[in-house]
Amino acid sequence: MRCQTYGAEVQDALRQSFALFGGIHTLVHGKVVTIKVNLTSNGSFARLFDRPPGESYVTHGATGIALSSLLLAEGARQVRIVESATYAGPLEPFLAEAGWDVQTLLALGNVTLENTRNLGGGQSYARLSVPSGGYLFSYFDVNHSYRDTDVFVSLAKLKQHLTAGVTLSMKNLFGVTPNALYGAQAPSEDATAARSPLHGDESGGWGPIPLPGARTDRNPGTAGSRVPRVVADLCSARPVDLAIIDGITAMSGGEGPWAPGLALTTPGVLIVGLNPVSTDAVGVAVMGYADPRATRGTPPFATCDNHLLLAEQAGLGSADLARIEVRGMGIDQARYPYPA
Repeated sequence: MRCQTYGAEVQDALRQSFALFGGIHTLVHGKVVTIKVNLTSNGSFARLFDRPPGESYVTHGATGIALSSLLLAEGARQVRIVESATYAGPLEPFLAEAGWDVQTLLALGNVTLENTRNLGGGQSYARLSVPSGGYLFSYFDVNHSYRDTDVFVSLAKLKQHLTAGVTLSMKNLFGVTPNALYGAQAPSEDATAARSPLHGDESGGWGPIPLPGARTDRNPGTAGSRVPRVVADLCSARPVDLAIIDGITAMSGGEGPWAPGLALTTPGVLIVGLNPVSTDAVGVAVMGYADPRATRGTPPFATCDNHLLLAEQAGLGSADLARIEVRGMGIDQARYPYPA
């Protein structure tokens, strides 16, 4: 759906997108809906290209508010916004630092916020099994919010990624893993360091930190093979019911301010789907890449394995554009080429 600003147009574009596949009333009515946003951060949020962070590399507050409003209007019993903050404590300040209007968000109705970097409001971690046995993980231990929900939404940005090629609705789930268990300071409820153990190093192997659910019978390899498989396993353990990619404005060159060669992008689109693999495949095509099923060595997966293809092979959905029904704008109309 064409959407070029973060004003009232966002809610209209989302509403029209939902209408194109029959609406979301049945999906969300009377249910708890959890929205995983993408607020990637190295400790603070930067203004890039003289714009707020939501216009380049993190989920914009306007999309979160518009989506929450529509979910409640369609009868959702509760909307829960979740993300792993870079510090312990409530999620509210983290959202505010990212430029969200938290007061307006909470005034919508039954909206709750949860910092999922550790136990948060839960008494214990929830164990999510990977039904297939997983590429690298047979289960993940996560904050209770990812289990205690009826509907799970991934609200992402249309971005490239230094390690995974692209970060769309599927790669957004990398942040589901709690820093307290999967970060460099794990295991500790006070841990805030990044999830470098999941990335690994060039020597391969899991390293000294025990990662819950990691398969000891598989060589995890280096980051370019490890991260895509972790993503596929996460998407299997915590299925996405509604995938939304914000391509109103975003950026190329990487996932955050630390990446070199960043540039503002203005695709002016929202991409919405009921299957994250297929939705991300359309996102990759909109970014100008010919084959969302490309193998390693072909952009955007020049230096990594393709997590879309791995997820397809695990039975999570199709990344084959010939098998995906695209409604609304055609891919050719929406295409906005990112650099190779």
